[in-house]
Amino acid sequence: MLARSIKSIILCIVVLSLAACASKSKPANIKKIYDKTAQYHLPDRNPIIVIPGILGSSLIDEDTGQSVWGAFRANYADPNTAEGARLISLSLDPDNPTDIDHVRPNGVLEDLELSLAGFPITIQAYAGILTTLGAGGYRDESLGLTSIDYGTDHFTCFQFDYDWRRDITYNAKVLKDFIEERRAFVQKKYKEDYGIEKTDIKFDIVAHSMGSLLTRYYLRYGDAPLPKDGSMPELTWAGAQDVERTVLVAPPNAGSLEAFEQLIEGFNTGRPILPHYSPAILGTFPSVYQLLPRSRHNAIVWDGDENKPIKDIYDPELWQKHGWGLSSQDKEADRVIAQILPHISDKNERFKIASNFQAKALARAQQFQAALDSPAKRPDGLDLFLVAGDTADTPAIMSVDSQSGDVDILQNGIGDKTVLRSSALLDERVGGTWTPNVQTPIDWTSVLFVPSQHRKITSHPVFEDNILYWLLEDPRISTFPSSALTTPAYNAVQANP
Repeated sequence: MLARSIKSIILCIVVLSLAACASKSKPANIKKIYDKTAQYHLPDRNPIIVIPGILGSSLIDEDTGQSVWGAFRANYADPNTAEGARLISLSLDPDNPTDIDHVRPNGVLEDLELSLAGFPITIQAYAGILTTLGAGGYRDESLGLTSIDYGTDHFTCFQFDYDWRRDITYNAKVLKDFIEERRAFVQKKYKEDYGIEKTDIKFDIVAHSMGSLLTRYYLRYGDAPLPKDGSMPELTWAGAQDVERTVLVAPPNAGSLEAFEQLIEGFNTGRPILPHYSPAILGTFPSVYQLLPRSRHNAIVWDGDENKPIKDIYDPELWQKHGWGLSSQDKEADRVIAQILPHISDKNERFKIASNFQAKALARAQQFQAALDSPAKRPDGLDLFLVAGDTADTPAIMSVDSQSGDVDILQNGIGDKTVLRSSALLDERVGGTWTPNVQTPIDWTSVLFVPSQHRKITSHPVFEDNILYWLLEDPRISTFPSSALTTPAYNAVQANP
């Protein structure tokens, strides 16, 4: 998923330019349509949180200010060096943590900063979705987008940057703390501006890709961790107490084959624009394992035979047998693992530590997915909107050579080039019995399909128009107490918006 995501960012400007020239239909004038509604900033309008996907937050070494991810200029953390490998990797050995303790998220990636032959290049990452929200009156001055007049109201939109390498359930706790801090901030603003004392605040969320999985886990379980015994957490819908409406964009609800491919092969977009990230480095990211496809969907087969699916792709013995990821014992893998574990001089000991980490990551990923896949009716007052792409060839079935362990795409399906349509829906007909109606454990409020690719969906005119309708005009059950809307300050602002 990482490689194609980066490639799609790099190609985004060219493709969007060609699409604009070829398009015969005129996009909706969202500024004119939503201008009046966008100016409505009274407290019965929910503040919004934007949650990016994998790669979507920049990472820095807070001790030195060095870029770990997001700005590939001089002095960035090059994963092909020992120091860079330790910075970008997570710890394999709990008794000897790496430099991860110094790495922190540093904002949602509005732009991806690269350097080609010494010349800086800036490529838009999440600027599209933030610009669209800005047209709807959602403002966050910390973004610094020059195309939007933010005015003075900038508390209605918050960007949740997070360490996308880490376990998704870990980031659910981070999200909980983030929401509590922003709630206190908004309550303070309401008191200052409208004379409204502490009252319940609910948020809307727009999440992209892996950020959607984080959102879904938080809604269902709040900040509860996965039980250590491998069982399921109690379904409490604790996070739904904080959230009213969510828009999940291109979510890999049933996983993505790219995660499997890159845990085995790593990814390389070609130097000097971006460095090569080895599978040993990717294998230290628990989140990537949590993006693997489900075994029951028969997405990975033996020797090109669709009638011979791999029964359990989470079996650590399977990974060790074929030397996949952290289980590889070739020289290159050991070189990288030795950089990550500089205190371990014995190769066999390094292999043991890395393989144990991988086995635990696979088991935890399976537990995480089971927690998300259990059928449940969403509680009253919570909306789940899905936006997915369905016009691009997307890897659907991968073949594994039973002798060498080499992998290759066998068959494509329909999706956004990264996430299958069926994965976004979590359509359980895949690998099972076909029926004319979608079979999904997710209780969607509504589904929208956009003819676009993974990272371009949020810049597509159809998305822009519909998301602003859902957030601004689509009727909803008000959760804001009517008693809070009767203060003199509130009435004065309402009379003169």
